[in-house]
Amino acid sequence: PRSTPKPSSAASDVYRDSYTIPKLKKKMEHNLLKLVIVVFLSVNLFSKDFLELYRTKGINAVENELEKSLRDVNSWKKYLENKNVDYGFYETKEYVIVAQKNNKEMSVFAKNGDDFKKISKDNMIIGEKAGDKYLEGDKKTPEGSYDLVQKRTGLDQFYGPLALVTSYPNNFDQSLNKKGHGIWIHGMPLNGDRENYTQGCLALNNEKLKELEKNIDYKKTVLITSGDEFKKAKKEDIALILSSIYKWKDAWKVSNINEYLSFYSKEFKRSDRTDFNTFANQKKQVFAKNENKIINLYNMDISPYPNSLGKKIYRAVMDEEYYSPSVKFVGKKELFIEVANNKVQILAED
Repeated sequence: PRSTPKPSSAASDVYRDSYTIPKLKKKMEHNLLKLVIVVFLSVNLFSKDFLELYRTKGINAVENELEKSLRDVNSWKKYLENKNVDYGFYETKEYVIVAQKNNKEMSVFAKNGDDFKKISKDNMIIGEKAGDKYLEGDKKTPEGSYDLVQKRTGLDQFYGPLALVTSYPNNFDQSLNKKGHGIWIHGMPLNGDRENYTQGCLALNNEKLKELEKNIDYKKTVLITSGDEFKKAKKEDIALILSSIYKWKDAWKVSNINEYLSFYSKEFKRSDRTDFNTFANQKKQVFAKNENKIINLYNMDISPYPNSLGKKIYRAVMDEEYYSPSVKFVGKKELFIEVANNKVQILAED
């Protein structure tokens, strides 16, 4: 076949530049974006002199120093110093509903800068039976932290004008083999009266329910249900969880199996009831490949998790990007974490 003639020297330069210039432009834009992020973090996150470090040692030195800060519990304590985390730490959620079963009160809080503002407090009715929900039909209202996943209308008039569907049973519930479904926040019958209890749902006066739905974005709302008086989150717990998540991620990234597994409770179970030993053996096989991995975690939401187990538990949800030669995953990572003896232990994950 006829060979393609080589372009002249001048033409060759134009041909080469048509490819290299866009690449250089893209690289410059990427580095500029990294610099903007570094400046933002240096001013807003840990207040270290990252600009001077960047000036003297470059962007990689700044990134390394930032990674150290993310693993440092004291850096997070300083970051949280002037933030109200009573109802949790949220980067994507904007509303928190706290439902206390002991006094049948539902309070709604909106994020307001670094604080929370109470926007309503109403009486509610709950399941007929006391205690945490474990079985289908036990007429108990669950305890824990849940997302609102759907708004439903056009229901039987018994449920009022609408219902907000919760994520019960979540992954932790399933790991505990809890049963049941269809736990809603709903209203009262449109025609006639009803009992002063539910089958396990949370129910409000219809006008209060409509006001609630109007005042929140249910997709950006966390529901926390507590059996007794709600126990507020502690800054030292949130700081420990955040720093530990980044240590856990780094152990995962470099396939340090012993360090990685040290973050898991021996009581760990997946939603499919896989226990710690089975999970650990699976991870040892994966880590033995020692693949290069890129793992990014962002958009952290951490809420206190009331429970009937007598444990101090938090639920952490984040966006995850995971890339390796064999796996690509972009989605949500959810951890249920016990804080005990100044250490975090993962009880369940998805």
